[in-house]
Amino acid sequence: MSAPSGASPRTAPGRLARAAPPEKWRTPLVWLAFLLAHAWVAHVGLVVWEWTLGDLGMYRWWAYMAFIDGHWPVLDYEWVYPAGAIVPMVVAGFAGLADGGQYYLAWLVLVSVLDAVAVALLLRRPHGRVAALWFVAFIALLGPAGLGRLDGLVAPLTVVALLVALSRPRLSAALLTAGAWIKVAPGAAVLPLVLAVRRPVRDVVVPALAVCVVVVGTVVARGGGADLLSFVTAQRQRDLQIESILGTPFMVAGIWSDQVVRTYDDQIFTFEISAPGARAVAEAATPALLVAVLAVTALLWWVRRRAGERFWTDSAMRADFVVRGGLALTLVLLVINKVGSPQFVAWLAPAVAVALALGLPRWRVTAWGVLVVAGATQLTYPWTYNALVDDAAPGPTLLLAGRNLAVVALLVVVVRQLVRRPAPAADAGADEGASADGEGPAADESRAVRGDPGEQVRPGAAVVDGGVG
Repeated sequence: MSAPSGASPRTAPGRLARAAPPEKWRTPLVWLAFLLAHAWVAHVGLVVWEWTLGDLGMYRWWAYMAFIDGHWPVLDYEWVYPAGAIVPMVVAGFAGLADGGQYYLAWLVLVSVLDAVAVALLLRRPHGRVAALWFVAFIALLGPAGLGRLDGLVAPLTVVALLVALSRPRLSAALLTAGAWIKVAPGAAVLPLVLAVRRPVRDVVVPALAVCVVVVGTVVARGGGADLLSFVTAQRQRDLQIESILGTPFMVAGIWSDQVVRTYDDQIFTFEISAPGARAVAEAATPALLVAVLAVTALLWWVRRRAGERFWTDSAMRADFVVRGGLALTLVLLVINKVGSPQFVAWLAPAVAVALALGLPRWRVTAWGVLVVAGATQLTYPWTYNALVDDAAPGPTLLLAGRNLAVVALLVVVVRQLVRRPAPAADAGADEGASADGEGPAADESRAVRGDPGEQVRPGAAVVDGGVG
């Protein structure tokens, strides 16, 4: 078979040609955008709205207590985060732990380095430039709530885990589990990964358990077993957070009603809702969340079973199943949650970035929707936050309500796409230009989705439409 049009004479049959020289400027453009986005977010957090990085002050304090006083969270007292969260806090502490020192900058650099690793790996995929630019745009739109929190740190870790989900499931499971011991959200992708491999025990369960054994064993050996799960139990008495989606009706009602009061919890440093019925909703949130997670897991099992044998022969279908299934579970964690911190939106980025990088179909609406949610989140926090919490101003309150409705709409879209039947394999193959011997663009895309290195898409040779515009 002759090489595809535009390919170098040395291009092997069935392989897409590498990008032509005139296109090479696009990769430096991605890195320029990366630098500008991170510099802008750092400027907003360090100069314009300094209080938006207030969580870093707590991170610094916990690291100081561990380093200087020998009092470690989980080991010596209950903590609001999983045990592994102390690791990045301590790492940033090597730059200095003095109040007003270099800790904040060190944290921002640490997260930026991890973001750079994620972008570099995205760029190696067939649609990497689109995905990398989308990821950079997301970082800029979400602002300091993403970069200056643990959630922004585990996001690039999750990107790496999803990129290797099918080619190296054991590594993916280990990374996702490690991320979950820092912030729970990355663990959502483990469930669809279990369903997407032929040997789930060996390739997913065992690596995940191995990471858990290391973390739990370390904590128990140091005498912290009693507070190992304090990040769960410490949430029981929390009321609805004002940014939470479950709190949206109360926040909107608060524009007109004096019965809805925004109160500040000085133990966990968040604004919460005090209103008739709010406490009942908060108490119902945890069991409802558990039921919803089980329901989505059952849905994923049904989707895989309905696909039959094609599920195991269509790499693109399996890749889409993992990332879309993980995003569906992540959105459930956002929607049915009495906590709704702005940084939680960072959980949405990894699945979309990876889906775009692999050129998976039917992600355009989701990609645009997540960007809108990120931008609305930054407008709410920090730009209009004072008016939201102090004055119950209608504009910021309705902006928050609109953002929350958009998150619910994203959940509906993602679930709808999960249950939608994929195109017949024969038709897809014809549309993608597959040849009788299994080579051609479709075969190259299949290899790229599986994670084989060295696959690049030449201009105009996209197999599936994974762009955002």
